[in-house]
Amino acid sequence: MYEAIKKKFNDLEKDLSDPKIVSNPKKLAEISRQHAEMKETAGLVLELEKISDRIEENKKIIKQEEGGELKEMAEEELAELEKKYENLKNEIEIKLKPVDPRDKKNVIMEIRAGTGGDESALFAADLFRMYSRFSERQGWKVGILNSNRIGIGGFKEIIFEIKGKDVFGSLKYEGGTHRVQRVPETEKQGRIHTSTATVAVLAEAEEVDLAINPNDIRIDTFCSSGPGGQSVNTTYSAVRVLHLPTGLIVQCQDQKSQHQNKEKALQILRSRLFEKAEEEKRERDSAERKQQFGHGERSDKIRTYNFPQDRLTDHRLQKSWHSLSRIMDGEIDDIIKELRIKL
Repeated sequence: MYEAIKKKFNDLEKDLSDPKIVSNPKKLAEISRQHAEMKETAGLVLELEKISDRIEENKKIIKQEEGGELKEMAEEELAELEKKYENLKNEIEIKLKPVDPRDKKNVIMEIRAGTGGDESALFAADLFRMYSRFSERQGWKVGILNSNRIGIGGFKEIIFEIKGKDVFGSLKYEGGTHRVQRVPETEKQGRIHTSTATVAVLAEAEEVDLAINPNDIRIDTFCSSGPGGQSVNTTYSAVRVLHLPTGLIVQCQDQKSQHQNKEKALQILRSRLFEKAEEEKRERDSAERKQQFGHGERSDKIRTYNFPQDRLTDHRLQKSWHSLSRIMDGEIDDIIKELRIKL
């Protein structure tokens, strides 16, 4: 497989200097695009081969040396090299998967409290923080579009955008029902409760992806509610948009002005309609509907966060990770990489 990648890349490099191709702008543009797409993968393959050679060298040293400092150094380096080798293999596998044109898009994430009352709203807030911290580590920007807070600090619903490089490709497998098992702060008996929150990940749709006919929407304004400045409950800055053909409703109140709320509401609506069109397309291509949003029931889950056992389990991968404090602080890189490889 790796030899085929190198050969393909080398052939493309030769084509770029072929006079027949250089004189054909259309063909040159296509070859240049393919070359650019393969360049990173080919670089990873070359790096993988170098590491493979170093692994073999260290194995020879370990086999030849009976003991001493040299053998010990070789064993330490071998462990590091084998870890690097596996990580590179995983990266290459991700690069070789069929390209989803949405992978490079920004996302709109929607997190809603499911079963479990206030505890599920607090868990929704924990998930929002987890994704926000992960995004910070990636150098992505997070902005809240709309939220419905509860008094003790949780969210009944929070909708936010994440902008950056390959955001949808990284987060698209996060959609579904997330279940938490822990002792709530309000629980005096020390009993473990089970609650859920649902997550949806939408590729952000721009007007070039999907245009909304102004005649298909109805826009209402109302007073903002909840925490805020002097304008809360005094000006009609909040916006509700109804898409008449589908019945979809979006409302925004977290922006400073009615114009900004309208813009963000239309952004969310456009992304939901785009996802709906993609879902219908997938339905036509597959007999099984691939649902992203569960119903929030305890049995309808993709992942469980078990705090008493300090364990996260992804039920699609049938694999667990420990150290929930790190995971909830946004250290979910390994989980996301595994999902991108296996799903």
